[in-house]
Amino acid sequence: MGRLGVDLYPLQTGVGLDRVESFGKFLGGSPANVAVAAARLGRRTALVSRTGADPFGAYLHRELAGFGVDDRWVTEVAALPTPLTFCEVFPPDDFPLYFYRLPGAPDLEIHPHELDLDAIRAARVFWATGTGLCAEPSRTATLEALRARSGAGEATVLDLDWRPMFWTDPAEARPHYAEALRHATVAVGNLDECEVATGERDPDAAARALLASDGGTVRLAVVKQGPKGVLALAADGTRAEAPPLPVEVVNGLGAGDAFGGALVHGLLAGWDLERTLRHANAAGAIVAGRLACSSAMPGPAEIAEALATGTGTIPERG
Repeated sequence: MGRLGVDLYPLQTGVGLDRVESFGKFLGGSPANVAVAAARLGRRTALVSRTGADPFGAYLHRELAGFGVDDRWVTEVAALPTPLTFCEVFPPDDFPLYFYRLPGAPDLEIHPHELDLDAIRAARVFWATGTGLCAEPSRTATLEALRARSGAGEATVLDLDWRPMFWTDPAEARPHYAEALRHATVAVGNLDECEVATGERDPDAAARALLASDGGTVRLAVVKQGPKGVLALAADGTRAEAPPLPVEVVNGLGAGDAFGGALVHGLLAGWDLERTLRHANAAGAIVAGRLACSSAMPGPAEIAEALATGTGTIPERG
């Protein structure tokens, strides 16, 4: 549930947007990408979001269907355009983002009364993001969906997904993150996101703080550390770490979403933490070596190849 838009990524790397001559058009938005990533791994996925009533919105519906993501809960907002996101590509680690979400984004116009709470309760995994908390009515809708998950499904995931351009300051965001964490069973974030949500930046301290969230529902904390890999800590004390796979980075923006889709796959498969993290890291590395996000998501054979060869640089398959 959450952000959905069109990514317009430059087909020239190492230059600013003022010098880019051509762009590729892709489905984008972190929750949408996670749904695509899980679908590529054989999972039945659906997205709760909104678009504009425009050609870009029609494109996103077509893309979702092509990726095997159920779009029945993606509706139109006639008064707002479908969001666009541009990036600049300066490998290996500089990918500035430019969000065009004014005068407002349709995915922040998800209203509580429009939610299919029965479907949300029935999902084996439900994935929501911190961006959905940044404005009303999406904030109330996101919290209502999370509350509806109490005792439902196998996992309720809160992806902290901190995007500073959507908030006035981190202090404004923290109480809303705290309320959302009261209803999540899995919390996922990088070090910046964990610091916003908990005040802790040390990986172990951040994981413990997520597990200690008011309400005590979080059973698994996953802390992404970029080139240092990922740490996962479970409420029962189980701890696992996995190093990243080496990769020649093309565009690092979709790696976290690929990680998320593979994390969901591992949770549903009942894998142990170490195996889940290794597969999720491999998925992230593969996408970091490709330009696009959604269309770059790997299938099981590509992840297996990456793990077998020890590198995320895997040729993209049609």
